[in-house]
Parts: sequence; C-alpha cells; structure tokens
Amino acid sequence: MLSIIIPTLNEEKYLPLLLKSIKEQNVKDYEIIISDAQSTDKTLDIAKKNNCKIVLGGLPGKARNEGAKVAKGNLLLFLDADVLLGPNFLKNAIEGIENKKLDVATFPLFLSGERKNKAISHFYNWWVVVSKPFLTHAFGAALLVKKEVYEELGGFDEEIKLAEDHEFSRRAKKIATCGIIKSTYVLVSDRRFKTDGWFSVAIRYLLCELHLIFIGPVKSDIFKYRFGHYKNETKD
Repeated sequence: MLSIIIPTLNEEKYLPLLLKSIKEQNVKDYEIIISDAQSTDKTLDIAKKNNCKIVLGGLPGKARNEGAKVAKGNLLLFLDADVLLGPNFLKNAIEGIENKKLDVATFPLFLSGERKNKAISHFYNWWVVVSKPFLTHAFGAALLVKKEVYEELGGFDEEIKLAEDHEFSRRAKKIATCGIIKSTYVLVSDRRFKTDGWFSVAIRYLLCELHLIFIGPVKSDIFKYRFGHYKNETKD
C-alpha cells in the first residue's frame, strides 16, 4: 500500500488540483494524509470531502513526520500541495522503485507557467543527475521512500529551516540506495518564484546549497524561509 503525505497551510486553491490528479491515476491502493499547519481557509473542508486522513502538522519537516506516524503503507510518497502528478505517475513510481531496487526515489520536476520555466526545469533536472555521484538531491515536492528506511533514518530533521529534504536524502545515501525515476514527472507551481522574485529564490537556493556543502544543514533562520505565505497568489 502507498501512503501519500501532503503538508498544507492554506492550500484551498492548489490542493483540489493535486487531489484530482491523484484520483486520475490508475493505481488505487493508496491513502492520502493531509498534515495541516492550522489552515484558516477551506483546506480542511476540501481534505474531509475527499476522505483524506488529517493530522496536525507544522513546518514541512515536522508535517511530513506527523503524517508518516499514522501512515499504513510500506511506501511513503511525500508531495507538496502545489504539484500535479504526470500521467501514470503512481504506477511508474512504484514500478520504478521496485525494478531499480531503490529505497529512496526522486523524480524530474517541471515548473508550470512561463516558457522560460521549461529551460530552468531542464537545467535543474540535469544538475540533479550529474551531481548525484557526489551530491544527492531529493526535492520534497515529490519524494518516494520505503517506510522501513524512513524509520531507520528517524524521518526528517525538524530543526532544519530550509532544504530538509536534501539533508534527508544525504543521510539516506549512507544506508540506502537512492535514485531518480525518469519514467514519470511532477509539475510544480512557480508561485514561489512569482511571489518572492526569480533572482531572490535563485540566490537563496544557491546559498542554501553552499551552506549544506561547506557548513551543514540550515538550522538558523538565516534565509528567512516562511511556510505558506502564498495564500493570495492566483492560480496558474
């Protein structure tokens, strides 16, 4: 069984789109867990109408951990609320992790919106592939993990303020087999770039990457990351 865990905070605009893309998949043996950080919009109403389990979340790391605590599946799929799954994503993801004998899997990501986003997406996906031998990446927008490996790692480090997903993957690499499943993809909203600015986001990610490499996990508020500040952003 597959447990799909989605951290949320005021996601009434994007959550219905993600849930629809999940329901359109040809795999039906799954549960959906919404780990919510006290939303004040219709997020919880949407989750209830779609028969999702609901737990109290927090920042993404904590939210994923809280969702995993109640998960019944032997595979955990962590998704951001503002993504859409590609065709046959669940089928290809499950087959991919089995056929490649992986314990932790990530996927190609493509930004929605403007034409330039396609080039940016290809660059990011290229970097994930070429850096894999020495610098593992696993973007929490779509991360598939065997539950036994997740538990052995102790889940996500809740003290980390930014890039807890990459830190998780680098710990995982020490005890497990990590890889990229290229037979499917995830479409990611570009709202954070529109809201925070392309240059600002790019610099933040670059500095965060350097921080991870040379200093370690980001446990201070140096990058001033804020969860769920996209409430007023319009749909793509």
